[in-house]
Amino acid sequence: MQPFVHETVLAQAAITALDICPSGTYVDCTLGGAGHSARIAAQLGSTGMLIGIDQDAHALAHARTVLAPYAKQTRITLVHDNFRHIAHVLADCGVQEADGVLFDLGVSSPQLDDRERGFSYWDDAPLDMRMDRTQPTTAAHIVNTASLDALTRILRDFGEEQCARRIAARIVHARASTPIERAGQLVRIVKEAIPAAQRRTGGHPARRTFQALRIAVNDELAALSEALDAAVHALRPAGRIVAIAFHSLEDRICKKSFQNHVQRCNCPPRAPQCVCGMPGQLCAPLPKKIVPDAHEIARNARARSATLRYAIKANGATRTI
Repeated sequence: MQPFVHETVLAQAAITALDICPSGTYVDCTLGGAGHSARIAAQLGSTGMLIGIDQDAHALAHARTVLAPYAKQTRITLVHDNFRHIAHVLADCGVQEADGVLFDLGVSSPQLDDRERGFSYWDDAPLDMRMDRTQPTTAAHIVNTASLDALTRILRDFGEEQCARRIAARIVHARASTPIERAGQLVRIVKEAIPAAQRRTGGHPARRTFQALRIAVNDELAALSEALDAAVHALRPAGRIVAIAFHSLEDRICKKSFQNHVQRCNCPPRAPQCVCGMPGQLCAPLPKKIVPDAHEIARNARARSATLRYAIKANGATRTI
């Protein structure tokens, strides 16, 4: 297994949005390479606390090494779990409210680059795509057992693939004679299904198919919706929730989740906190999103699709940004 090397996207923007308090409690729901967590821990004092959650055991092992130096100055707890269980994680840690919660979504660079994980369409690897390798369902299982209609829905809804039905039909036809177990097989099937004119535009022709299967394998969108709602409820007044998304489906859920918590508020839109006393957890619609600048994109091409949104909870309501 190769080293876990990951360049953190929108690192400073995320830390600025969290507005770290040295005595605060912060939850990194997508610990990964601990790039964000290390920056959070560096600003925490002896009464502060960092809780890191990740469903990838390889990432957790790496994060323990990265965060070990900070354990001398603050409390650090790392948990192997899905972030959809954030409420249970906080309860197990004896935490009633958090000052900040961070989500850095999607697949990490080490997961993409480790060919044995099967996330990439560039390598002929086993079709796995599990972020938590203790879970039973792999991409190969879905590809070889899902019905034509189910495959079509996965490719259409999770990959926004225009040729979803054509690709699904090709998969069903191909697997009837030979099981589809490797990424190379699937890539060839997708290329055969997509018309030549469409293959010449929009990047790698299998990109949307692989994204869709990864999301399906890990139940990513449902888990994200559950986790965002639970995180908003877990915030203390003035606490902050930060979400970095890497494709439109994730970003849409983040934006909608924040907006779904909006309740009536008579305060001016740019007021730093709600003083009108109206109920609710979000008290203003989402204005702007934050994206990487040209320098970060030039340094790390995988940052180009990143979008950061955050919300601030104050006096029983949350103002979103």
